[in-house]
Amino acid sequence: MPESGIAPQVRRIDVLTDLLDGGLTSGQIMWRPYQEPGRDAVDVHWLFTAEDSGGAEAYIANQLPDSHTDEHEHPGFELVFVFEGEISDDRGRRYTPGSLLVNRPGSVHQMFSEAGCKVLVFRQHRVRPLSPRTA
Repeated sequence: MPESGIAPQVRRIDVLTDLLDGGLTSGQIMWRPYQEPGRDAVDVHWLFTAEDSGGAEAYIANQLPDSHTDEHEHPGFELVFVFEGEISDDRGRRYTPGSLLVNRPGSVHQMFSEAGCKVLVFRQHRVRPLSPRTA
């Protein structure tokens, strides 16, 4: 214990580097298939899970070509940052690198990527599936 009598803080920090310049494909990220109903052709690297945090979750997603999410509702906030590629929603809006989407509680949508993309996702709460993809 330091002379001040205060115990040192344990720091558990994960660092991913150069995510805007090759860091997504450098081998530092371990991709795993996303095992959630309503997701197709998506691999993820979990930053933290709902079980780790008491409800919130964050991950980097590698959405393969022709990937999609079924229609779902957001019970809490969701932030999506596009690193590379393009992701689209069910209204035909396309989001390219540098785009930040803020889905507010109660929002409903579907997402898909024709060519594939890599995005950072933070969710306050897990989504609620509504129906299979119809688009």
